[in-house]
Amino acid sequence: MRDEALSAPQRIAEQVRINRDTMVQLGEVLRHQTFHAGMTVARGSSDHAAGYFARLMMQMTGQPCASLPLSLCTLDNTAWQLDGTLSLSVSQSGRSFDLIEAQKALKGGGALALAMVNAVDSPLAHGADHVIDLQAGEEKSVAATKSFLATLSASASLMAHWRQDKSLLDALDALPESLAQACRLDWSQGVEALHDVDRLLVIGRGAGLPIAQEAALKFKETCVIQAEAFSGAEIQHGPMALVGRDYPVLILAPGGRAQKGLVELSDTFRARGARVLLAADASVTSRDLTIADASHEALAPLCAIQSFYLMIEALSCATGHDPDRPEFLNKVTQTR
Repeated sequence: MRDEALSAPQRIAEQVRINRDTMVQLGEVLRHQTFHAGMTVARGSSDHAAGYFARLMMQMTGQPCASLPLSLCTLDNTAWQLDGTLSLSVSQSGRSFDLIEAQKALKGGGALALAMVNAVDSPLAHGADHVIDLQAGEEKSVAATKSFLATLSASASLMAHWRQDKSLLDALDALPESLAQACRLDWSQGVEALHDVDRLLVIGRGAGLPIAQEAALKFKETCVIQAEAFSGAEIQHGPMALVGRDYPVLILAPGGRAQKGLVELSDTFRARGARVLLAADASVTSRDLTIADASHEALAPLCAIQSFYLMIEALSCATGHDPDRPEFLNKVTQTR
């Protein structure tokens, strides 16, 4: 897990370089289509990454994009009417039955089907109208790291080429160095602070919410810690009652418009005596963990999860678990 997380900056540099022509061509295809909405097809870490894509699509196009409840296809046989809809399926293996069936159903209903996969010779890729190769290389770790980051960077690249956003395109060229810097940051304070916990909340907002969701999943997968992710706004509608003295909270607050509210939330929780770990960029003096700088707000969450992956792997080892062989989990999950 550690080796694969550390390889992400180089893999993403290769992805940006190798996929450039594909992304230019796909951007041209999307600009000549009329879309009214988007749907994503994914599970687990890939669904969190798809949530990042959905937010970018909504923010940059003004069109809705939502994660598909796959049982609508695999259990309910919904008759879809999806002219003018973009469908994006995300998977490492491209072999999960429910993803394949859902993509087939959406495409049959009229959607334009894109697939982001780390295995282009897979049923999911073969069934798509257009395929984006994540270029992450073989991922042996059960807990995904580099493929998750590669999906986020591919999502940002797809949207940047679609919308011809030069600032985001330039930032993607600089992203590998930002991620390399994130690998060098010391997040050992997080290992020390969370060594004895059995539950915690992970909080993000905006483009950082999918990152918080991914972090919460990794706590479960690699450390057997009951972690739940919430938006910094949504937590104030009930879950906030959980956070009292010594309650552990990790707040991921990369640079951007959501950061101010998350820093204020960390102050509120500290005043209650909660055990707060605030991850933010160097401009936030109250931070506990430092997030590397990214040259575009949309890419700041990638720097946060890059450092987090190394921290959670170390925490797993420190608590007597094996991050490379998590109990009860398989690399490819077959659900129906």
